[in-house]
Amino acid sequence: MAAREHHDTLDDLLDSFELTLRAERKSPRTIANYLTSARLFADHLGRRHVLDATRPDIEAFVADQLERHSASTAATRFRCLQQFYRWTVRDEFLDASPMDGLTPPKLTEKVIPVIPADDLRALLRSCEGKAFDDQRDKAIVLFMLDTGARLAETTGLQVDDVAAKRQEAIVHGKGDRHRRVYFSAATAVALDRYLRARRRHDWATSPKLWLGVRGPLTDSGLAQMLRRRSRDAGIAHVHPHMLRHTWAHLMKAGGMADDEVMALGGWRTSQMLGRYGSSARAERARATFQRLAPGDQL
Repeated sequence: MAAREHHDTLDDLLDSFELTLRAERKSPRTIANYLTSARLFADHLGRRHVLDATRPDIEAFVADQLERHSASTAATRFRCLQQFYRWTVRDEFLDASPMDGLTPPKLTEKVIPVIPADDLRALLRSCEGKAFDDQRDKAIVLFMLDTGARLAETTGLQVDDVAAKRQEAIVHGKGDRHRRVYFSAATAVALDRYLRARRRHDWATSPKLWLGVRGPLTDSGLAQMLRRRSRDAGIAHVHPHMLRHTWAHLMKAGGMADDEVMALGGWRTSQMLGRYGSSARAERARATFQRLAPGDQL
């Protein structure tokens, strides 16, 4: 593979790549992942230019990532790098990508458990109180459980995105796609109480919905909150993604059609939906069988 002349440094290339990603309206997180992967690969190459990389270089980098991280992380690095090299071809830095013909690392599906009802009750009891954090944390847990919103979608909420009286909100999903989600009366009450407490907060003028001591709550801050609340409740650690899996399980168990679950959850393929709540698939099958049991219909 012949490279073009290398007048551009890595920083020059990544600056141009970033401009393209912004023009394509990629999310800040996606852009950061693409750029980080390209820099990691450049570090792996050492003094050699990324435009001189070969297929064996890519394979060695992926192998190194598999040794250092999970298969999921290595696959993410692979796909990000793949997008970077596709861009170098489109912008005529290269005639062909060194990744042509390569496939990402195979993933072993990780089964994420749904949260037992007793643990959910204990988690919510740990948020009972009149302190600001109690009001906020209860509203967050209920909102995520009712909507199945992703972590970034939850922390990205703005005050104007939520209509407690109508029991609905607009979340900003992957690929700059927005969707409407709905929540229960109990969640609406919790949100209303939080919003009243929020008006007295030092950061009340922030457009962001969820506030912490130092300003808007971050992804890390929300995850740490769930860890702390889980510990206080005396239950196994609940991480944000478990709430999304639990929501999917409850919707499926309740009889919601797959296309409806996909619409509310922001999934574009049924294959992706199938991974959610999969740990309780047998439980749902048993409940459906008991409802339909042929022998009992005779």
